[in-house]
Amino acid sequence: MDTVQIITSLLGLVAGVGVFLIACNMMSSNLEALGSGRLKRLFAKTSENKLVGVGVGAAATAAIQSSSATSVMVIGFVNAGIMTLTQAATVIFGANIGTTITGQLVALGMFGNSVSTSVIFAALAGVGAFVCTFAKKDATQKAGGIMAGFGMLFVGLDMMSGAMSYFSALDSVKNFLALFRNPFLLVLTGALITAVVQSSSVMTSMTITMVVTGLISLNQGVYLTMGANVGTCVTALIAGLTSTVNAKRTALIHIIFNVSGVAVFLIAGLVMELFGVNYGRLFAAMFPHAPQLQLAMFHTLFNVATVAMVLPLTKLLVKVVIKIIPEKKTKSENALSLRFAEEHMLKTPPVAVQQTKREILDMASTAIRNFEISCDIICSLNYGNIEEFRANENRLNFVNHELAKFVAKLLKADLGEKDRIYLSTVFRSVTDLERVGDYAENIIEYADKLKEADLSFSPEAVGEISELKMLVRDLFDNAVTAYADLDRKALREALAIEERVDEITEGMTEKHVARMRDGVCSPEVGTQYLSLTANAERVADHLINVAKTIKAL
Repeated sequence: MDTVQIITSLLGLVAGVGVFLIACNMMSSNLEALGSGRLKRLFAKTSENKLVGVGVGAAATAAIQSSSATSVMVIGFVNAGIMTLTQAATVIFGANIGTTITGQLVALGMFGNSVSTSVIFAALAGVGAFVCTFAKKDATQKAGGIMAGFGMLFVGLDMMSGAMSYFSALDSVKNFLALFRNPFLLVLTGALITAVVQSSSVMTSMTITMVVTGLISLNQGVYLTMGANVGTCVTALIAGLTSTVNAKRTALIHIIFNVSGVAVFLIAGLVMELFGVNYGRLFAAMFPHAPQLQLAMFHTLFNVATVAMVLPLTKLLVKVVIKIIPEKKTKSENALSLRFAEEHMLKTPPVAVQQTKREILDMASTAIRNFEISCDIICSLNYGNIEEFRANENRLNFVNHELAKFVAKLLKADLGEKDRIYLSTVFRSVTDLERVGDYAENIIEYADKLKEADLSFSPEAVGEISELKMLVRDLFDNAVTAYADLDRKALREALAIEERVDEITEGMTEKHVARMRDGVCSPEVGTQYLSLTANAERVADHLINVAKTIKAL
């Protein structure tokens, strides 16, 4: 036994796995960045229709080449209240079908006679590298990254195959691996390796290579592949453990679904063994002389059959996980936290960008609510909503700091040009909205001074403030529409309203000065009134600043 050859083959195997992992990550990140808009629209199509959910999950996973990434996205959507548990379950079911495309691609790459298909595909790594190096457009660079990643998949496979071919010629290695025939042990091994590399695609591709080189039998490969389906739940489990109750339930659905499929196929396999039949013989007969296709087709059939089996039981599954993880309010759940953006979403940047925008819109709603509460309090001196006001103010300060931290981390990710430009505007937007809250606080302070002095505004002043409040609300509605939908028409309307706010506040000042001159209002009241109009005008300015950010996009 040549020790040097063994070490060389082991290093080649490790190198092949490393190249394959990098290729998967490269493809996934570039596909996400290039198709971020399509990905967002695709998830928006989820409905209570189970088949639609399965289709969306399968399409999303096939597009980004990662069922783990899809599962993490789904957990984020459930956590943010965008998806119901039923919708999330069906999307996760579909993700298991979508992930089988990698195995099919690997099988396809292993066909060929005079010129290997694998070599042709591997050449795309060089083509993609040239595109990435010399292309100037961001979209073209991302396309080059996808090509390079796709090609590197087969470079990694070729390296793994070369290393395994040497080991397959060693009787000692074959005899050792032959001992691993217990289905339960094989499933456990597949699960553990997948949990370590955090990619069922890598495990499945490695297994196909091992079967093709003769290192293990097809039947052994079948059970290792089943184990990969269990091991892939680890990423979703980690994401779910740090999230809300519903997110934890979604992670549990993922685990139950995958484990139940493996359990059924394990039992079926043991029953078949009693009659002298196993999965290896069955698929070898169905797809003769093509071991790579035999295992790839089993992987696809296994996942499709599991979905077909569990899909009719979706509602029952949801009820079970709700009972296992009941609603339970804890201090951590009542504490302040971002409602839409979460750390685990950083693994899927396009979705994290979308969730950042939702945080901004939610923050804007909180800010305008506080402005309106402050106007109502100063007009009526009724402090019935003051606790809501204080809670909102705490939230605005919290989001201002935490969202900025989240975006700073997100900017380090591989993003599309538009997403990067958008994120660069977020820091200014959160500051603008936090300032709206500060001006609302100022107005409450003016109300406090009036109440302490036992003073109040005249009916005329109250009417003018109410008119101003409605105008600022109209400005807010148009500014939010412009920001959310990149609506230039709404931005123009918001700008026109902002000019009217300037005109009205100037007119309010003149009217109030006249009331003080006529003795209708005292100077103390006049001071608070004039300060209020100045603050309202600044609120309008900050709302316009948020809407104007769309000019950069």
